[in-house]
Amino acid sequence: MDGIFNVLKPPGMTSHDVIGFLRRALNTKKIGHGGTLDPDAAGVLPVFAGTATRLLSYAMEGRKQYIAEFTLGEQRDTGDDSGTLVKTMPVPELSEAKLKEVLQSFLGKQIQLPPMYSAVKINGQKLYQLARKGVEVERKARPIEIYKLELLDAKLPTESISAKYSFTVAVECSKGTYIRVLGEDIATALGTCGTMSFLLRTQVGSYLLNEAHTLQEIAENPAGCCAEPITAVSHLPKLELTANQAARITNGVRTTVNGTVDGQYALLGPNSEFLGIGKCVDSKVQAEKIFEKYIVQL
Repeated sequence: MDGIFNVLKPPGMTSHDVIGFLRRALNTKKIGHGGTLDPDAAGVLPVFAGTATRLLSYAMEGRKQYIAEFTLGEQRDTGDDSGTLVKTMPVPELSEAKLKEVLQSFLGKQIQLPPMYSAVKINGQKLYQLARKGVEVERKARPIEIYKLELLDAKLPTESISAKYSFTVAVECSKGTYIRVLGEDIATALGTCGTMSFLLRTQVGSYLLNEAHTLQEIAENPAGCCAEPITAVSHLPKLELTANQAARITNGVRTTVNGTVDGQYALLGPNSEFLGIGKCVDSKVQAEKIFEKYIVQL
């Protein structure tokens, strides 16, 4: 089956486990996911099957949204509460106003160091495989952007005694952002340490949590759960082509489309059918990835 599945990943499964399940359920070998989700996390995991896998790189460009809880005063080797406790610190007295001020300081473009417990590859090996052997290697910081960081709830040190101090946030961020690392960095800015204790991914690009399907639902009715390939590039502007333009561009001919500004486009045929991805430079459109060649009916 060719298409995209907005999977509601349950906690306790790796993203690779989800792919294995759907590979069997859909009886296909050509399948991949649009961004790893931590094993203990739940939420949106877009899965691409068949020819739709050609759109994976475009889909991963989309923004992501999460709800995350961070526990203060303790740090674990994995960055979440599944790991081994490696550090504890007292939590200074905090107000919600102070916490919101610190959260605001994390908005915008920045660089972030990938954690050792991640799927990033160095010299062909995934970092988490090295971390499980007790090996730590040098990593390069990557550019990320935090678009939204909203405080939803907080249990903070006051005169009353609390067993655990924590806060919950809604995050909107760019690709490549590690929410675990973001939480650790926020805790450091608050004068303590921290670890992620809950993570729910609510959106990846155009794929939303309230539209996600369980693995069982997909296995029982794959056609009913399958989204069209164009949903993977909903962030791109659409360029509607005439029959002649569609025929030329989808057959590899660089074609003038007057009035088109420079940039990348989702190409649509005369009947609004999705043909592929194209790029415009100086009013001339060239195909980048074509899904369907358009043939002019004589």
